[in-house]
Amino acid sequence: MTSVPGGGTDEPTDDTARPVRITRDGPLMIQGPVRIETPDGDVVESDRFMVAICTCRRSKTYPLCDTSHRKRRRPPRDSAAKPPERPA
Repeated sequence: MTSVPGGGTDEPTDDTARPVRITRDGPLMIQGPVRIETPDGDVVESDRFMVAICTCRRSKTYPLCDTSHRKRRRPPRDSAAKPPERPA
């Protein structure tokens, strides 16, 4: 925990907003600690300072990210589908 001007800390409290960072092709990064409730009722807690939440659902530790999204194969940029040409 780090002190900030005004005598507070930089850790969020229940009445302050937690920073959430959306990463491209990766997890949601949320300032911890967090308590995650899954749709099936399981509860996962993490006391880490930054928590990666899986968005690809490939993680073996879901809902936490295990970097499985990095194994996803992407088509080369050259072979990306081009929009059809319009007749003249």
